Amino acid sequence: MTQTAIPMHTAEDETYGFVPREGVLFERSAEGRTGVELPPLDVPEADLPPAEFVRDELPLPQVSELDVVRHFTRLSQYNFAVDLGFYPLGSCTMKYNPKINDAIANWPAFSHLHPYQDESTVQGALRLMYELQEWLAEIAGLPAVTLQPSAGAHGELTGALIIHAYHAKQGRQRKHMLIPDSAHGTNPATAAMVGYETVTIPTGADGNLDLDALKRTLDELGEDVAGLMITNPSTLGLFEEHILDIAEAVHAVGGLIYMDGANMNAMVGVAKPGDLGMDILHYNLHKTFSVPHGGGGPGAGATAVRADLARFLPVPVVAKDGDRYYLDYDRPDSIGRVRAFYGNFNNMVRGYVYMRALGGNGLTEMTKDAVLNANYVRAQLKGVYHLPFDRICKHEVVFSGQWQAERYGVRTLDIAKRLIDYGIHPPTIYFPLTVPEAMMIEPTETESKQTLDRFIAVMKQIAREAEETPEVVKSAPHRTPVRRLDEARAARQPVLRWTPPAE
Repeated sequence: MTQTAIPMHTAEDETYGFVPREGVLFERSAEGRTGVELPPLDVPEADLPPAEFVRDELPLPQVSELDVVRHFTRLSQYNFAVDLGFYPLGSCTMKYNPKINDAIANWPAFSHLHPYQDESTVQGALRLMYELQEWLAEIAGLPAVTLQPSAGAHGELTGALIIHAYHAKQGRQRKHMLIPDSAHGTNPATAAMVGYETVTIPTGADGNLDLDALKRTLDELGEDVAGLMITNPSTLGLFEEHILDIAEAVHAVGGLIYMDGANMNAMVGVAKPGDLGMDILHYNLHKTFSVPHGGGGPGAGATAVRADLARFLPVPVVAKDGDRYYLDYDRPDSIGRVRAFYGNFNNMVRGYVYMRALGGNGLTEMTKDAVLNANYVRAQLKGVYHLPFDRICKHEVVFSGQWQAERYGVRTLDIAKRLIDYGIHPPTIYFPLTVPEAMMIEPTETESKQTLDRFIAVMKQIAREAEETPEVVKSAPHRTPVRRLDEARAARQPVLRWTPPAE
């Protein structure tokens, strides 16, 4: 792939609106131009509010309807989405969302339901929820499931609350929650919210949890250990090779193991967490089972537990009596509700349709293809970027921009920004925190070899640019409506409204 010059925006582009500027709708305003005509008043005219509440002037743009349509249509086209291009956001599993999922979720029989309807009028919805619970239980190897949590971190919280309730029922509450440094970043916050003190377990040189460090911690804290919150595969994209030994060690002191299932796209149909000694697992339906996500939600964090923990699940759980489905509230040891009503039903429908469409064999193939794609990227980029752990990965691979940073002053952030110029969404960067200049790449199973080959070629091209013309990379992106932002300032001092330029 040869390096090509990146065309910059010209003044002419801006004149004709090819490049948006801040407040462009206001800048197109012309005195007397209008895009709306109000109908004649057909209700009694009301008095204006008191003068102190009325502004003399309201600086709204005076634009035509065509200006407005073009402005907002153009804005909508600046959004990036998995339907538009490759979105290798590590740990987020941004896979293609089949449109049949949306079509069925929008059936009036589903979309017009009301949570206060009598159970007899929603038997179809309850059946769908019941079957989804059963399938998720089968995939996890854990027999009981709640669909109530709204997202992954919410499923974590549900799992931690169940651990807390379990130990309370044993008659002795415990103080510490063990969390590997390769776990998802929300796990420590979740444990703290439930009242636990967190203890970090380091990663060994092989990328696995340091088993010796875990055992030393368990020996030291003993019966003060409530449990272990582990992500498997870890945020390094690696399967914990000593997971059975880990489970045995934690269970030996009476602790429980919660597994963060955000990375279940690497395990469905191949390995069951329950068979590996996991006691609690949350799913991200909006990751593993193709529910659209972004913008903070809505998600779906279904949580599965082993048999003796089922009594602690949030109420209600969907149950079945003969041919009748009902909401089971008769659970005196339940941790109670963790949200209003029954969960994000719309997303349950989408996940259910995805599972029905693929079937058991299809879901297994999904996992195998995701792992294959990640390892293809790993093999092709090895030697171009630093690979901290040179071993078979699962659904995602973690590289580092450390070589480019040390040799040419091009950091991972620069590489991510440069990817945007090539129409590719950057991967997750600077996470996991244990890898300097980290790039976490997750291609998912839905991307073709052609897409992966182009991504690999672009990544190699950027590596050459970092060596030969580092300023091109360090000043990227060049083709976007807005250039590189001061991201820290944008988060701390956001500008939320347009201000006219000073005269």
